[in-house]
Amino acid sequence: MKVTYVGHATVMIEGSRNILIDPFFNGNPAATLKIEDLPKIDYIIVTHGHADHLGDTVEIAKKHGSIVIANFEIGVYLQRKGIDRIHTMHIGGKHDFGDMKVKLTPAHHGSSILEDGQIIYAGNPAGAIVEMDHRKVYHAGDTGLSKDMELLANDYIDLAFVPIGGNYTMDAEDAFMATKMIQPKVVVPIHYNTWPLIEADPEEFCKKVSEIDIKCRVLKPGESIEL
Repeated sequence: MKVTYVGHATVMIEGSRNILIDPFFNGNPAATLKIEDLPKIDYIIVTHGHADHLGDTVEIAKKHGSIVIANFEIGVYLQRKGIDRIHTMHIGGKHDFGDMKVKLTPAHHGSSILEDGQIIYAGNPAGAIVEMDHRKVYHAGDTGLSKDMELLANDYIDLAFVPIGGNYTMDAEDAFMATKMIQPKVVVPIHYNTWPLIEADPEEFCKKVSEIDIKCRVLKPGESIEL
C-alpha cells in the first residue's frame, strides 16, 4: 500500500483500490499534485463539509465515477450536484465494501458548506479508519483532542494522520497527547502551515513523539510512505 500526503489534509491511498480523503486541490496552496495527475480514484471519503475538505469532490467523482463516502447530509448535498454513487454513513458506523472497510470516528469540529453566501448544514464531522490490504489508516479529520481517541488503540492503527496546526484543530501539543492515546505504528502530522493562522513545526512534533517510541514521519506535499 502506498499512501501519499497531497497537502493540507488531503491524503491518497493506493492499493487494491485507490482512495482520496478530503480532496482539496484547487485553491490549495500546499498541494503539489493536480487533479489531472491523479490515478483512477475508486472512493472518496469526505470527513466534513468545509471547503478545504469537501474541496473538489464533485469534479473528481464525476470524472472518475468514484463512490463518495460521507455523512447523510453531505450525501444529500452531493446528490443535488449530480453525484449518484454515494454511500452515506455516520459516526460509529462501519461498512465492508468488499475490497476495503471504512469506519467513521468522532471528531470535535464543525461541518457546514458555504454556498452563494448561505451556510448549509453538513452534518457531524468525523474521522475515518480505512482498512485495506491488511493495513489500517486513520485520518482524524479536523478535530480537537478527545478522550474518545483512547479507544482507537484497540484498532491497532498502522498509520495515523493527525492535525497539528491549532486554532481550528488540535495544536502540536494536543496532537502529541492524541498520538499517545491512539498508539499508531506511524504518525504523520497534517493540517499545518497552509496559511499563517495554522503555522506549526512538524519536526518539533515528531521529536516529541519519538520519545514515546512511536515512529513519526514529516511528509512534504506529494511525498509518500509505503506500508
